[in-house]
Amino acid sequence: MRMLKSGLAAMLAVGTVTLLGGLAQANDDVVMAPTAWGTGFQTAHSPVMERVNEFHNVLLYIIIVISAFVLALMAWIIIRYNKKRNPTPQKWSHNTLLEMVWTAVPVIILLAIAIPSIRLLYYEDRVANPEMTIKAIGHQWYWSYEYPDHGGITFDAIMKEEGELAEGEPRLLATDNAVVLPAGVDIRILTTADDVIHAFALPALGVKIDAVPMRINETWVHINSPGIYYGQCSELCGTNHGFMPIMVKAVSKEEFAAWVAEKKAAMKDSADVTKVAGLSGADAAR
Repeated sequence: MRMLKSGLAAMLAVGTVTLLGGLAQANDDVVMAPTAWGTGFQTAHSPVMERVNEFHNVLLYIIIVISAFVLALMAWIIIRYNKKRNPTPQKWSHNTLLEMVWTAVPVIILLAIAIPSIRLLYYEDRVANPEMTIKAIGHQWYWSYEYPDHGGITFDAIMKEEGELAEGEPRLLATDNAVVLPAGVDIRILTTADDVIHAFALPALGVKIDAVPMRINETWVHINSPGIYYGQCSELCGTNHGFMPIMVKAVSKEEFAAWVAEKKAAMKDSADVTKVAGLSGADAAR
């Protein structure tokens, strides 16, 4: 009876998570975040992640074939050459053909894995002609962002506490400021840090790169679909390592242009207020 209740509770929890995920996706084109009881990768929403997924599937088939062959070979040896069936074991040393085969076959398998792996690494590295650049800076324990191609827009993104979450926002993943990026655009991502090593990771977009103090690392992303994509710091950077999430909001080019204009206007107003305050302080000092 207790097991039945536990099973029903688990099914209810999974159903609730699925329902909430469906509600969240109704509000945005795409919402990519970890799901309860999920297996495998998140759905790919960038060309890089699509290739990572394809390479992973190929490796999975290779591993299954090798594991099945080794298991069958061990079973055959155990059954065919056990002491009961072979009270007087045969003795020999060396078999040239066998030794050539078990040397050549692993080399061929490794080459078959290495060639597409190296191609994928080069494809992930950087894009030739990005349309824009964004810089992510890791801090203990939050991220700050700069848009050098759009008037130097900059802001911090700090994790929301549970009481601050809006309906449908995931715990430990939502931030007070989202990184707004245009979909369908090649974007250069620069990463660095001002204290310890962090890692900028967005699973659904195939992005994972270290943010190292006093060094600039580079990668790129092309977001296929508008929506919200969640990630986290993937480097053990201290006691609050699990509390510096990444929240990317991908929008159309028109929406992005409107967001940039809004941010620039807000920065100008803030600069004007600061300037007026500075002048007032100077007048008061006189």
